[in-house]
Amino acid sequence: MPRHPALHIPDTKVALSTASVYPASTAVAFELAAKLGYDGVEVMVWNDPVSQDIDALRRLSDAHRLPILAVHAPCLLITQRVWSTDPWTKLVRARAAAEKLGASAVVVHPPFRWQRQYAREFVEGIHRMAGETDVRFAVENMYPWRYRDREMLAYAPGWDVTDEEYRHFTIDLSHAATSRIDTFAMVERMGDRLAHVHLADGSGSGKDEHLIPGRGKQPCAELLEHLARTGFDGHVVLEVNTRRSASPAEREADLAEALAFTRLHLATPSRVR
Repeated sequence: MPRHPALHIPDTKVALSTASVYPASTAVAFELAAKLGYDGVEVMVWNDPVSQDIDALRRLSDAHRLPILAVHAPCLLITQRVWSTDPWTKLVRARAAAEKLGASAVVVHPPFRWQRQYAREFVEGIHRMAGETDVRFAVENMYPWRYRDREMLAYAPGWDVTDEEYRHFTIDLSHAATSRIDTFAMVERMGDRLAHVHLADGSGSGKDEHLIPGRGKQPCAELLEHLARTGFDGHVVLEVNTRRSASPAEREADLAEALAFTRLHLATPSRVR
């Protein structure tokens, strides 16, 4: 977006999560991010071998002249065997990848409740690891799992990460929608420990939808304007679901729309408090 004296355009980088092209490959995400004009990429470490290979990721970054701004540790059910079955080994390897690739953040989910030992040690362990590196361990808000009228607390210490004293947080707006909470109240609790944003929309249906921003009920625009006005120094990452795109061209159009929405709402009137 061109500079204008009436606008304040922050230096916040807008990245594309490689999860946004799932089930397409990590390489496809880099190609699209470069083509559409994203500032960088967040690598979701998953079953794609390229996402697990530092040298391969560096080659993609160099080939597309696109920095890797964050690494998402393999914390999902489908990545239980990626980079070891030991959760602490996964985080050590994620930190090493971030350091070697020049990424400033590692995104990590709280443990599943059945990971009992890991859950007991998690808050203290994350605090210790955060003190050993300049990379920010940004713990991400999750949500209760629901089935019909039942609700299961799947994460420990809990899905609301603001209940704990983590150094840094990731706010995920789709997860906030699934939780049916007040997103801005959570952002306020995070305060200056908010280090990373996963931007996506949600309708509050109870499903983790990761809609294109502007297509749901989350205050995506208002949050971006808030970040621009308050000196946010982290990254905004588009982590959206394009699995229902009817074609590669439609997926590309969706990712272009998401980027345009984000850049538009990061530009605010020039008076910054």
